[in-house]
Amino acid sequence: MVGPTFDDMTQQGVRWTAEQVLALAPDAASRKAGSKLGAAGPWSEAGSSDEGTVWGLCKGSGSKPYQTVIDVADSSGPAYKCSCPSRKFPCKHALGLLLLWAGDDGSVARAQPPDWAEQWITGRRRRAEEKRTTTGAESGGTSGDPEAARRRAERRAERITAGATELEQRLSDLLRGGLAAAEQAGYGLWEETAARMVDAQAPGLAARVRELGAIPGSGPGWPVRLLEECALLHLLDQGWLRRERLPDGLAATVRSRVGLPGSADGPPVRDHWLVLAQYDTADARLTTRRIWLYGAESGRTALLLSYGAAGRPPELTLPMGLAFEAEVSSYPGAGQLRASLGQRFTAPEPAAVRPPGVTPAQAAARYGEALRDDPWLDSVPVTLSRVVPAPDGDSWQLSDADGDMALPLSLSARSRPGLWRLVALSGGAPVTVFGECGHHGFTPLTAWPEGAGDAVGLC
Repeated sequence: MVGPTFDDMTQQGVRWTAEQVLALAPDAASRKAGSKLGAAGPWSEAGSSDEGTVWGLCKGSGSKPYQTVIDVADSSGPAYKCSCPSRKFPCKHALGLLLLWAGDDGSVARAQPPDWAEQWITGRRRRAEEKRTTTGAESGGTSGDPEAARRRAERRAERITAGATELEQRLSDLLRGGLAAAEQAGYGLWEETAARMVDAQAPGLAARVRELGAIPGSGPGWPVRLLEECALLHLLDQGWLRRERLPDGLAATVRSRVGLPGSADGPPVRDHWLVLAQYDTADARLTTRRIWLYGAESGRTALLLSYGAAGRPPELTLPMGLAFEAEVSSYPGAGQLRASLGQRFTAPEPAAVRPPGVTPAQAAARYGEALRDDPWLDSVPVTLSRVVPAPDGDSWQLSDADGDMALPLSLSARSRPGLWRLVALSGGAPVTVFGECGHHGFTPLTAWPEGAGDAVGLC
């Protein structure tokens, strides 16, 4: 299937908005720096082609300007090349050039790309085609030795069982000695236990154990929170030790939560997928990118996860508020929303699609229902319709404009600049908000004004 060309998109007046461009920024510093380069001043020889290439020379601190080129219309998503030394993707120069192009004020003229831009685009698309050909050939071949794979899986399961049994004993010792001991032991107790879970090849258990270490210093009421998290960890342990007795969907969820890798073996769903939100979380080891999609025809919500080494952004980038046609396959597990992005048929382009909204009461009920399939679920994706952000003492909440129910905002949401963008967008009037609803409250990620209007990112 052939999607709209770059020329079709610009003739129809569907260039990206500044908000969609800045949603690609890997961090707040890049967003700010890119915004400063979104004017014509530092740029020369900027141009664009009908095939979806945007290029330009940006004056920097050196004697030679930076060569920046972007492939906007490729179905695999926007790609960037810049001669600057930055290791961020996209860098501030790529963001600035995209903002200049999106402004459509004549600063980026239609032209033939220079040799340095043409060489990169040609090479990139040739490699992409070779990769698709190679992947297709490998998919028809035979896999590795299935018997060897089965033995490896059995050995790993035995290690995880040993680790889960040891963790059960450590939780029992903690409760027997009293929770006060956890406050005195500090992080050392949990780091050593987490290391044991890593040795047992159970990274999911290790991650939950590490989180316990921060609870004693989290303020008043920490013993209750620690006991709750210990109970959930105990439940996960018992789920693994008794996995043969569980329904298939719940057993798959337990395997995923423990940390066993799974594959997206669900049937591919072809749809026009709207990019609802994209944001990163990072620790000392890994950067995780979460991308929420909504299928316009199927009505499904899907989560894409992409990873990068510490300090480096993941490769997968999809502009918030744009839609594209693609196939998406689900991972196994009861109520599992994680999916894998398969073949893409069109480039991301603006769309007027919005997911249907629910009331705050319905959102809370939806989270409760999801916990039956996955007791360790922190939140579910929800779109709230006709809500108004309002202060609630020292915190904030989203109030139902047509009822008396409200959802409190999570602590992380109250500390983000996106809260003030949401308040400004609303101005006291109802808005539609997509976000994550869980036991910590509601975290808004994207919002739309009532009636027509572009999506506003809140991440």
